[in-house]
Amino acid sequence: MRRIALCVSYDGTEYAGWQRQPLLRTVQGEIERNLLRATGEDITLHASGRTDAGVHALGQVAHFDTSARMPAERFVYALNVGLERDIRLLESWEVSPDFHARFTAKRKHYRYTIRNAPIASALTGRFEHHVHRPLDFERMNEAAAHLLGTHDFAAFAASGSHVKTTVRTLYESRFSRAGELIYYDTIGSGYLYNMVRMMVGAFLDVGAHRAPPADLARMLHPPTCPAIRTTAPAHGLTLMRVEYE
Repeated sequence: MRRIALCVSYDGTEYAGWQRQPLLRTVQGEIERNLLRATGEDITLHASGRTDAGVHALGQVAHFDTSARMPAERFVYALNVGLERDIRLLESWEVSPDFHARFTAKRKHYRYTIRNAPIASALTGRFEHHVHRPLDFERMNEAAAHLLGTHDFAAFAASGSHVKTTVRTLYESRFSRAGELIYYDTIGSGYLYNMVRMMVGAFLDVGAHRAPPADLARMLHPPTCPAIRTTAPAHGLTLMRVEYE
């Protein structure tokens, strides 16, 4: 039995998230269906994480086990043939049996894209959250800096999270700007359910002067932290890459 890793890019607009679900179209389900066609095996994919409905990826990583003799690098071409154009495998390679796309991942990089302009884009709007009122970029960056380091992010976990600990480490948390586009980039050891979208929602409140930047620091001290008022929409979020040793 061999273990094969995949690097996957997808536009999540038309999918009910990564994870396979009965009667729903998912990224995992589409790739597994094509693995069955290519190998004749009923294969389960294991991803670095389960992106929500509407979330995109440029560098999702997944792995599977197979007895197929196909060269590892050929899985990209064999699977892309049967996939819709909004899912593309970018790379496939053989890994050691102790590699696990989720449990051996060290860091994940997410980017949230905001178009801060009077009019939304007709071409790229499905990958951006449109905010027509001006946002205070400097205040948002000040708020983002409060989240750097190792903290208890319980305030940024949506209901339904079942994890052993809500402590996570953020190595990067910053905003950048290019014309009408505002990008929030975060690199962390891992993320809770809806964590990045809830963080961005809090930043948007700061940028709109509905909350002070220091609220983000107070949110790291449950149970007396301020409540999250806004969760940013899924379509602005993209998983950029996953890092391993």
